[in-house]
Amino acid sequence: MDSRLWDNRSDTRPKAELYAFNLRDRIPPFSLPLRSENAEPLVDLQKLVHEIYEQGGYDLRLDYNREPTPALSQTDAAWVNEVLRKQGLRSKFPGE
Repeated sequence: MDSRLWDNRSDTRPKAELYAFNLRDRIPPFSLPLRSENAEPLVDLQKLVHEIYEQGGYDLRLDYNREPTPALSQTDAAWVNEVLRKQGLRSKFPGE
């Protein structure tokens, strides 16, 4: 699964920066575009997602034995299954 973050500043349009990453990759930190006179903070979106996940107790709310929607490729599904089993969040592969 290929994901992308776009960074588009008004003073450089139509040029933009693209931060591509895959499911197995860490979400890359990026500068948050603000007005040109303001300093751009570095956003660590991966850290924020982890913090929200922990604080929200999603490991207790989500059923990790179900297939995700949308479906993953076979390779990514096998990788996710292994990660979830190691973390004790999945007892079987969906469909078993």
